[in-house]
Amino acid sequence: MSKTLVGPQLRQLRQQMNHTQAEMARRLGISAAYVNLLENNQRSLSVPVLMKLTEAYGVDWRALVQDTDAAQLADLRSIMRDPVFAGARPDLTELRAAIDHAPRLVERFLQLYQNHRAMVDQLKRLPGTAGNLTLTTPETAIHDFFRNHGNHFDGLERAAEALRDRIGGSADDMYASLKRHLRVEHGVQANVRSLSEMPDMLRDYDAGARRIFLSEALDHTNRVFQLAHMIGLLEAGDIVADLVARSGLDDGKGGARLRVELTNYFAAAMLMPYAPLLEMAQASAYDIDRIAAAFGVSFEQVCHRLTTLQRDGARGVPFFFLRVDRAGNVTKRFNATGFTLAEEGGACPVWDLHGAFRVPGLIVPQFVELPDGGQFFTISRTTDRPVFSRQTQDRRLVVTIGCTRDHADQIGYARPYNLTDPQLYSPIGLNCHVCPRHSCSQRAHQPLHMHLPLDANRRGQTRYES
Repeated sequence: MSKTLVGPQLRQLRQQMNHTQAEMARRLGISAAYVNLLENNQRSLSVPVLMKLTEAYGVDWRALVQDTDAAQLADLRSIMRDPVFAGARPDLTELRAAIDHAPRLVERFLQLYQNHRAMVDQLKRLPGTAGNLTLTTPETAIHDFFRNHGNHFDGLERAAEALRDRIGGSADDMYASLKRHLRVEHGVQANVRSLSEMPDMLRDYDAGARRIFLSEALDHTNRVFQLAHMIGLLEAGDIVADLVARSGLDDGKGGARLRVELTNYFAAAMLMPYAPLLEMAQASAYDIDRIAAAFGVSFEQVCHRLTTLQRDGARGVPFFFLRVDRAGNVTKRFNATGFTLAEEGGACPVWDLHGAFRVPGLIVPQFVELPDGGQFFTISRTTDRPVFSRQTQDRRLVVTIGCTRDHADQIGYARPYNLTDPQLYSPIGLNCHVCPRHSCSQRAHQPLHMHLPLDANRRGQTRYES
């Protein structure tokens, strides 16, 4: 017994009792320094001190000295072999350090992994979900690459600024300026073609003929953007290729798509240069329509560009961005934050993204709160897509941007509201399958990770709980 090390258990007991090391030392008749040594496993627990712990805190001494470390270490080593954890594995020293110094974190991690395995097992039983469910999709890999860079690429920003300075002109002249730049600098001619000539595409570049063809289905702002994208392919290709190479993604894993997204980034940065955009955003309290008018771009393009204002020393409000279709699919997702809402959100019916479809062209503000207490301010509005024919009319999507409550006072759309009013925030989840909220009238699925109380003698707001 004299060799027993119980540092993590002792620290957890003290924290549960809201005692300082000095208070515990007083109750045990030892020094605070000795308590610190015990908690850090630099001293073993003697029998007299163990007996005093039992008397002072009313705990079973067997619970303190029970050796669960070996089992947890074995579990951690087994879990680390799961293919879901790519890359170098933690060694035994790191795993033991986690158990010694963060026992509750280890317990939560083990519980989380068990829940993960249970959900994977359930999903495998569903039709059409056979195979490896832990593989990262290209879309997720691209999203993670942008997120890991803070959704900001300084090399592309600087190149776009230099190009804009060379082209010159105002937003009102941008279409003609870009066409002239392509013709003079690259010998490329840009032309608009009819829908009958381009029935299934919006832009086509014929490298041999040095011609760019744009569909007449594109409105003016999107024609400008497509020309800016083409210039990005021609002039920022080396920067983009370097970023794609560093991402580790090949064409089969999303490399080609990543090139498109990075070139889109360049195009937006050229049309909305960083410093002027940040200045106008702050001066107008992030009035998106006003910004769009000033730079000659679309509402969606501004929303997307606002998520990239993360330059060191000149940061804007950190936004996340979602684009949602009528069926609830998230068709585009970018994030300058670490918010779970941005990573996984978009499927909760209480988060009224789809309400924007009922009022096309109008901004729909909403304050929402996640189960973990995180509060956000979001705005949503429809955006129109190019129309090819009568059969593809009304292809509207909804774009949404959001920020934490801490930044909402900088957003003009939020200023009419009392941000401290708890009734202002709609309680939402990420998805019914993983939402822990009870008594939600909008619940559409039984949660995969928990059981809701059900009593045949009662009927709750939904059929999933009483």
